[in-house]
Amino acid sequence: MTPSVIHITIGLLLLSAFFLVIERVLGNKRGKPWLRKQWLTDVGWWFFLPLVGKWFGRIAVFIPAAILIGLGVTQAEELKSRLYTGFGPLGAQPVWLQVIQIYLISDFFSYWTHRLFHRGRWWPFHAVHHSSENLDWLGAVRVHPVNEFVTKLAQVTPLLLLGYNPLAVGSAPVVLTLYAIFLHADVNWGFGPLKYVIATPVFHRWHHSKDREAWDKNFAGLFPFWDILFGTFYMPKDRVPVNFGIHDEMPSSLPGQLLQPFKQFAPKAKPTPVTSPPPSVAKL
Repeated sequence: MTPSVIHITIGLLLLSAFFLVIERVLGNKRGKPWLRKQWLTDVGWWFFLPLVGKWFGRIAVFIPAAILIGLGVTQAEELKSRLYTGFGPLGAQPVWLQVIQIYLISDFFSYWTHRLFHRGRWWPFHAVHHSSENLDWLGAVRVHPVNEFVTKLAQVTPLLLLGYNPLAVGSAPVVLTLYAIFLHADVNWGFGPLKYVIATPVFHRWHHSKDREAWDKNFAGLFPFWDILFGTFYMPKDRVPVNFGIHDEMPSSLPGQLLQPFKQFAPKAKPTPVTSPPPSVAKL
């Protein structure tokens, strides 16, 4: 095993132990079977996505870095030696203040990117993530690479171009990803009045619901007030989400889920033209 695979394995084991308590002691999995449907597929995603996603992260950083070098804002030597710490008035702020702004802005861009993936030709890529019918923490990284790349690009590129400290910017996707794992946990925690301030598991699990009234709701990954502000907040007081998945077709295997979104681009077969039968058949 390569070191990256070892790190993924250790992380998966640690998270498994953590969510064993969260879901089976405090949550909804008490008394349920240990192995649920498509668990092995999701384990495969846990290894596949980080190994592929690290290249997406590098590209997401390279694009704004190349732009900044082209504009003369920084030099390649500064980037290579890690001396680059941002620029302009935003980059001159204390790091703690930058972090607050970065998380707000990053979640704002993530909100709109998430809404984009619920539309048109983007949806089949995001449908992979929504296809889990037994929603829990293990299914959190069932994310198509196209979906992952566009989201990371939206979280990183604007902030680097605005001049924020690159280390502070780089922390946002990590924190948002870790928190997203928690949001998928099989628990119905709502955090009381804090549900309007910070995203909760029940808030995000409604986003995955197949119930018609919950469609296209709760897009924020960290701050629900984006959904409140733009009219997509949904948190009924009298019930919790129980019905998950999609109404579209989705293969159960990882390779099948990777390929499924691209089928929309396959040329459609032309219908066979209807011709009249030959005269001899017509007489019969």
